[in-house]
Amino acid sequence: MLKTLARGFFAASLLLVSEAANASWPDRPVTLIVPYAAGGITDVLARTTAEYLQTRLKQTFIVQNETGAGGIIGAANVARAKADGTTLLFAPIALLTLSPLTTKVNYETGDFAPITIVASSPFVVTVSKEFPTNTIAEFIAEVKKKPGGYTYASAGAGSTTHVSSLLFLKSAGLDMVHVPYRGVGPAFTDLIAGHVQMLSASPVELKPFIGSDKVKPLGVSARQRSRYLPDVPTISETLPTPTVATYNGLLGPKGTPAEIIELLSSEMVAAVKSPEFLDKLAKIGVEPGGTTPQEMAAEIAADSERWKSVANDIAPPKSQ
Repeated sequence: MLKTLARGFFAASLLLVSEAANASWPDRPVTLIVPYAAGGITDVLARTTAEYLQTRLKQTFIVQNETGAGGIIGAANVARAKADGTTLLFAPIALLTLSPLTTKVNYETGDFAPITIVASSPFVVTVSKEFPTNTIAEFIAEVKKKPGGYTYASAGAGSTTHVSSLLFLKSAGLDMVHVPYRGVGPAFTDLIAGHVQMLSASPVELKPFIGSDKVKPLGVSARQRSRYLPDVPTISETLPTPTVATYNGLLGPKGTPAEIIELLSSEMVAAVKSPEFLDKLAKIGVEPGGTTPQEMAAEIAADSERWKSVANDIAPPKSQ
């Protein structure tokens, strides 16, 4: 009986020590790995999030840029990191849902623990000012007159700008020729010049052209209209089409303690109710998130299914 009591006491002691350790987290600096170069939307969002968490949790949060292979290297490094809450990934969920369809990756979705979606950004079907349409319905009618006769630009084969366009074109039954570029900037340059007829970009990327007569935004790929483009209807107001967006958020390595995940998630849910944090997101030009881990996991699953529907139209996987 004494041995049984002793074992029970020992097990209870270990549980208390574990709970105490988690309760004291973070007891040292936490690193947010951003798998892209500094200055982009993901990087800016990560730094905004790190600043907020640092203030709330009274511990240092560091943003570390680990670039390469379109974000795959940074994501893989987090997947292999110690699951103690000190190394986290801040990235778009497309690295888990889309990248495996377009290139070879050395991680799986199950290697990550969803924490929260911090912000999202839809895509906007945009045409050159000279293109003879002003609505999604007119665009569909015009393109159907010339199957394969018009082109659409993207930031590269397999990019979200490419695949979001594919989803729209498939929903509308349209045939257009894909012209990949090395980024959204060059794609916009040729769109404005009239060398390509359509581009699917985010409101953030459209921001420099809003109010000008250089391009015409026709439809937003979100469930509801964008607060940044209130006069532009959603695509779904014209035809049934999947909701498509870039979802940036926090993930940990598989096995990250549930208490840490719940703490971070609850802090970010509170953040998107804070006028100060919301103002920062508005200045960036993104929609606020603030999801639970379960909601993020559901969004990852849904996003994966969306991309799979056009997987056969994407360039086949390549070796790194």
